[in-house]
Amino acid sequence: MFRIDLLLLGLFEIVQLNVLLYMFIGVIGGIVLAAIPGFTITMAVILVLPFTFGMAPIEGIATMVAVYVGGMSGGLITAALIGIPGTPSAVATTFDAHPMVKKGEPGRALAIGIWASTIGSFFSMLIMVTVAPQIADFALQMGAWEYFSLIVFALTIVASLTGESFLKGIVSALVGLLLATIGTDPMTAVSRFTFGFGFLNAGVEFLVVLIGVYAASQLYRELEIDPKASQEEDDKGLVTGDISLDIKEALKIVIRQPKNLIRSSIVGTIVGAIPGAGGSIANIVAYDQAKKGSDTQSSENFGTGIPDGVIASESGNNSTAGGALIPTIALGIPGGAITAVMMAALMIHGINPGPMLIDNEPAMVGSIFVGFFIATLMMLVVQLIGARFFLRVSTLPKYVLVPSVLALCAVGSYVLNSRVTDIYLLFIIGIVGYLFLKFDFARAPLILGVILGPIGETNLRRALMHDPDITLFFTRPISLAFLILAVISVLYSTKQLRSGSGGAADEG
Repeated sequence: MFRIDLLLLGLFEIVQLNVLLYMFIGVIGGIVLAAIPGFTITMAVILVLPFTFGMAPIEGIATMVAVYVGGMSGGLITAALIGIPGTPSAVATTFDAHPMVKKGEPGRALAIGIWASTIGSFFSMLIMVTVAPQIADFALQMGAWEYFSLIVFALTIVASLTGESFLKGIVSALVGLLLATIGTDPMTAVSRFTFGFGFLNAGVEFLVVLIGVYAASQLYRELEIDPKASQEEDDKGLVTGDISLDIKEALKIVIRQPKNLIRSSIVGTIVGAIPGAGGSIANIVAYDQAKKGSDTQSSENFGTGIPDGVIASESGNNSTAGGALIPTIALGIPGGAITAVMMAALMIHGINPGPMLIDNEPAMVGSIFVGFFIATLMMLVVQLIGARFFLRVSTLPKYVLVPSVLALCAVGSYVLNSRVTDIYLLFIIGIVGYLFLKFDFARAPLILGVILGPIGETNLRRALMHDPDITLFFTRPISLAFLILAVISVLYSTKQLRSGSGGAADEG
């Protein structure tokens, strides 16, 4: 039920100069940090947390909401301009945004992505305000069986991301699943597939794989020497073409696809409300559903640089922010690592999140709602202004940009766990990604395998440890629903492959 009283209380608390200033700085910080490969949104929120200790509770939580909203859209910048997702939740954005840039339309790609991000955020906020308790109740019914079935459904998306060769796509996904098994067993603490190398006991960090496969490999390819290239070509930047930003035209393109927008935003909000799922899954699922929901002719064009893919991925990605706040506000259960940090900030200020939060702290809950709305507006303004700057920076010569971005990738890999070995792994995995590019293997299935593998394995083993009866996967309604969706997804993808539409081309 829509609570106008909460919004009025929140508006009174948020619309103050000091709070708005903190939020504006937070939005900028979230966008910038998320655009740097390896500096995730979670890291950005954690970095801000100590600064909120001296603030009033509403100032602190509003600042972190601003960082969160800004960060969810920041990954778009590098994903579009150089094909490197700034955050894991921007992986699918590279599928069409970067090809659009390579076709000489960088300004158009960014503008469409920014508007889709904004509308997706607004949509999730509307759902958050109106149906938070109902969606949170659904999320609470998710046990190990449901999580595993959700992962099975998500893995069927591989068929839509295989590129021209289905077999190569499957191989790519299997490589990702294999990488996810390296390290210490999550249930028994036994080392596996380390081959005697002690540093592999900690496993291969997912973000190191993401940065290596997308960033390092892409940069390695840019370093290739073409003997036929002229000096003028060598001095070109990573981005060429029309760098102007037609804001009105981009908005028209986005709002002409209401079905795509609404469907992707719903997917993002629901996935965001499921604890532990997050934007990395929502981003890809929304893209896949947009591809499956389009007609055959449009489906064939996904991955070639069409607005449909950018709209789906970015609206699906940003709507997870509002979705993740739903169980946090309604039940005191964090939707992910970011909201867990925000809950910690509330508890530091003596506020206990939980089912009674709305009744006990209506001004705080209203401030989160209103703060989310204002932060989204700020994100839109900052992105539209900053996009022009990022477009100009990306036109710098390759010999300036490539080593600079590669250095940032190395720093981003190191700060995850402060391990030098992660930098070595980054460059090694970068070589693997480079070979994938050279031999036309899709990289997206590999990333999907690395993301989903550990979640699926852990929940399968938890379910069987709790009860070895495998029929529970089919008798629990939500689990069965996900498995039915998985079967439908496989059948639909098979039909597409037989009709010759194939999977989305890899964004390399």
